[in-house]
Amino acid sequence: MKKNFLSITIISALTLFIVSCKDKAKEATTVEAEAVTEVTPETVYTADAGASTIEWQGFKPTGSHNGTISLESGTLNTTDGKISGGLFTIDMASIVDLDIPADKEGNAKLVGHLKSPDFFDVEKYPTAKFEITGINETEGKTMLSGNLTLKDATNNITFPVSVSQENDSITLASETFTIDRSKWNVKFGSKSFFDDLGDKFINDDIELKIKVKAAKS
Repeated sequence: MKKNFLSITIISALTLFIVSCKDKAKEATTVEAEAVTEVTPETVYTADAGASTIEWQGFKPTGSHNGTISLESGTLNTTDGKISGGLFTIDMASIVDLDIPADKEGNAKLVGHLKSPDFFDVEKYPTAKFEITGINETEGKTMLSGNLTLKDATNNITFPVSVSQENDSITLASETFTIDRSKWNVKFGSKSFFDDLGDKFINDDIELKIKVKAAKS
C-alpha cells in the first residue's frame, strides 16, 4: 500500500512539474494608451465575426481553464497594401469555457464567475475594444500595436502577428501571447492586489490567440 501511495505521489508531482514547465507565451509589451493617428484608408475590410476566433487560457497552481470569446464587430484598414488602422469590438458576454463539459454544473459556475464583478463585470462592461495604433517589422517579425480597453482601463499592447491577403479578403493572426490582467483592474485572486492568498491565487497572465478574417467592404 505504501509503495502504491508513493508511486501515485511521484506521478502527481511529475504531472504538476510538466504543467508548470509548459513553455510560457511571451507577455505583450504593455504601455500607457497611445494616440491613434488618423489615416484615410485606401481600403476598408469588414471583419467576419463568425469566421474570427479569440482563444483564451487562464492558469492557477492546480491547473488551468481555456475557452473562447467572440468578436462582435470590426474593421481593418489598409493603405498601399499595408495595415494602417482598425477597430474591433469584443462581446464580453460571449465567454465560453471548453475544458469543462458544457452540461456540467462547474462550467456554468466558472463562466458566471468570469462574467461577474470579480472578473470582467460583463453587465457593467458588455464589450471590450481594441484599436490599432501601429504595425512594424522588428527582428523579422510583424508587430501589431493597439489600445486594448477592458473594463475601465485602457493600455497599449504590442504582439506578433502574421498578415495574409487573398483576392478581396485579409486574415490577421496572432501568435499566442499573454496579457497581465492586473493592468486592467481584474483583481480576483491576484497576488498583485492581495498578499494573503497562499496557494489559492490565480495567475495574472491570460494567454490569448487571435485570428480575424475580414472581407473588402
